[in-house]
Amino acid sequence: MRFPRSAALVALLATLTACGSSVKTVDQQGASAEGALVGVTMPTKSSERWIHDGDNIRKALEAQGFRVDLQYAENDIPTQANQLENQITKGAKALIVASIDGTALSSQLQQAAAAKIPVIAYDRLIRNSPAVDYYATFDNFRVGVEQANSLLAGLKARGAGPYSVELFGGSPDDNNAPYFFNGAMSVLQPLIDAGTLVVRSGQRDFGTVAILRWEPATAQRRMEDILTKTYTGSRVDGVLSPYDGLSIGILSALKSNGYGSADRPYPVVTGQDAEVASVKSIIAGEQYSTVQKDTRELAKVAANMAGAALQGRKPEVNNEKDYHNGVKVVPSFLLQPVAVDKDNYRKVLLDSGYYTEGQLK
Repeated sequence: MRFPRSAALVALLATLTACGSSVKTVDQQGASAEGALVGVTMPTKSSERWIHDGDNIRKALEAQGFRVDLQYAENDIPTQANQLENQITKGAKALIVASIDGTALSSQLQQAAAAKIPVIAYDRLIRNSPAVDYYATFDNFRVGVEQANSLLAGLKARGAGPYSVELFGGSPDDNNAPYFFNGAMSVLQPLIDAGTLVVRSGQRDFGTVAILRWEPATAQRRMEDILTKTYTGSRVDGVLSPYDGLSIGILSALKSNGYGSADRPYPVVTGQDAEVASVKSIIAGEQYSTVQKDTRELAKVAANMAGAALQGRKPEVNNEKDYHNGVKVVPSFLLQPVAVDKDNYRKVLLDSGYYTEGQLK
């Protein structure tokens, strides 16, 4: 009888030792994570929103005790690839990547996977790689829906249709751009089919209306070309623009063609990101609306994902079915966008502390 008792005691001690070992492992992970380097790569400083994103992510990570290597690639793909390689070489333990081209970083991601470095795609899904662990973003289809709804609201406020409208899309190498466009077209296409909305240029498909690299100057040239070829002697009533930078370029083209006066008001022009210049334009009665994506909250989500992964915990996600990157479904956390116009900008942007009065003067 003594042998079984001894065996049971040995088994019990082994179990307790294993439990203690497991707890110690978690503690060690937490300890090793403290002060770890996190690499953060953003597309460019030429867009105000990415500056805010980078600053907010850095602050959120530093608040958790991490060191941060924050880089901007100025929309140059080889530069961003080199930045990632350098961060891996420096010993980064996690990477947060807002990609310029969501298909162009496969070799760098393979290096990260080989080194067991978790990779978090930030706002733009990185495609065609199994090495993307998590995705932090907004409900991008909903962004397009909000843009379309605000376009319609602005048109209806100006009188009965049919309305002449033109469509713009985002950069074709940005995974988010088709989501924005498809969300908008889910609202607008039935009205185009019914003749309530008329795209006089005939340019309706994403491939035709997309603006590479989200370049405002490209959008301005395209709007000028449309006005010259299609609207001599007539007027455009609305423009679906997916981003504030493009909206500013579109409005410049419109102004050059005589819009912006009392007898020839600007069309209803949408946008996205609530950049200061566009919010000022909305207040001035030029751009009609934008869609705010509170990057303070998105930065927190991404930083918390990195922190959880470094501490051996599963990051919080709320969507594990919709974001397939061509190789796998990437677990994602989606935040909700908010449409902003002249009527609610104070509540959404000022009362929330996103901007101050002084910034919008």
